[in-house]
Amino acid sequence: METLDTLFAIIRKLRSENGCAWDKKQIPETMWKCLAEETYELEEAIAKQDFGHICEELGDVLFQLVFILEIFQERQIFTLSDVIEQVAKKMIRRHPHVYADAKVSSEQELFSQWDAIKAMENKENGRKRPSVLDSVPKGMPSLIRALKVSKCVVKEGFDWDNIHEVISAAREEIKEFEAALKTGNHDEAIMEFGDILFTLVNVARVANFHPETALSNSTAKFEGRFRLMEKELKENKLRLKDLSKSQKELHWCRAKESYERQSPL
Repeated sequence: METLDTLFAIIRKLRSENGCAWDKKQIPETMWKCLAEETYELEEAIAKQDFGHICEELGDVLFQLVFILEIFQERQIFTLSDVIEQVAKKMIRRHPHVYADAKVSSEQELFSQWDAIKAMENKENGRKRPSVLDSVPKGMPSLIRALKVSKCVVKEGFDWDNIHEVISAAREEIKEFEAALKTGNHDEAIMEFGDILFTLVNVARVANFHPETALSNSTAKFEGRFRLMEKELKENKLRLKDLSKSQKELHWCRAKESYERQSPL
């Protein structure tokens, strides 16, 4: 059975005196970017239910994590044992309804328990967070961070009453964006467009689905339709740039119909 020792051995070889020049110069600040990229590739494989690809991408993500860990081990800051011990204790501590005698009767109670335990941990470790938003990493992708920020303030009781109010707010933001476009104020238009996106993130939250999933699915649908249109144009030796607006619309509608017939949904 393969173990992490196999990966550690490879990484140490790569970072040795006679190893790879690129691997030797890497530091955690550069490797996390590789980790983020591999994580997105894993997400794509999972979305496609491509099991062979999922296995491969899990390996890539694991390799990046072990690589970062090895750098800290080289610096004698902490070891794999330290990491495992810390996360194991944390997970056991945060699940008292499994490992102790705590009782939870709903998912909301479960989340409340989790937040209370996290707050206690921060207090014990001397981590002062003047704002509930201090727990939201600034390096998150904007769409995901918007959702995280929204969920934080909702826990404090700051939210719309229902989804209809959120949709109404989104409509108002669109009107404000249109007004900004009319004035020609570029900076204001950017801000108003951001307000639209932020409000739509909350529409997704209240509707109980992840905005990233929705956007990913929608983008994949567009890609699928466009590729079908490209294929048809190529078969007919046509170039999209040479078509009139009405011709483009005709080919696009055919691609949409063809895509819907092929879609498993």
